Amino acid sequence: MSYGFRSLTRKDLPLIARWLAEPHVAEWWGDPDEEIASIREHIDSISVEPLIIELDGQPIGYLQSYDPHLEDDHPYQDQPFGTLGIDLSIGVPDLVGVGHGSAIIRQFVEELFAEGTPRVIIDPDPANLRAIRAYEKAGFKAFDTRTSVYGPALMMARDNDEGEFS
Repeated sequence: MSYGFRSLTRKDLPLIARWLAEPHVAEWWGDPDEEIASIREHIDSISVEPLIIELDGQPIGYLQSYDPHLEDDHPYQDQPFGTLGIDLSIGVPDLVGVGHGSAIIRQFVEELFAEGTPRVIIDPDPANLRAIRAYEKAGFKAFDTRTSVYGPALMMARDNDEGEFS
């Protein structure tokens, strides 16, 4: 199975708002109005790349990658230079819990590694066991537990075994 990743546009915001209202998403994301405002700001951001995940041409989720070194005072600036962080949610309830999460992450991370990214991090809430399992299946390993402005986080990473000059 192959997923598509396209840039989020303002036209996607009503769809994102619907997904944020879904119970399986709302449980782990903040206030929907604040999240939409933040995602809207990301459209023109240099530090965050907001994307729509597509399956067979249909939007199924939201993914963002970010560079913690491009944001003032980001709590993950202790990561090696070049590290990218990712966050994602599958918006379509019927597609949750059937393997899409780990497959999406695996494919996206492989694409980042092919572009030379040395490390990818993700920071699920330690209570979000479903997400943690999906990230482990995608090759991520826990390395720290933190509490930041974003709340409690199990820090997980996957390193590019090929290195920067593959």
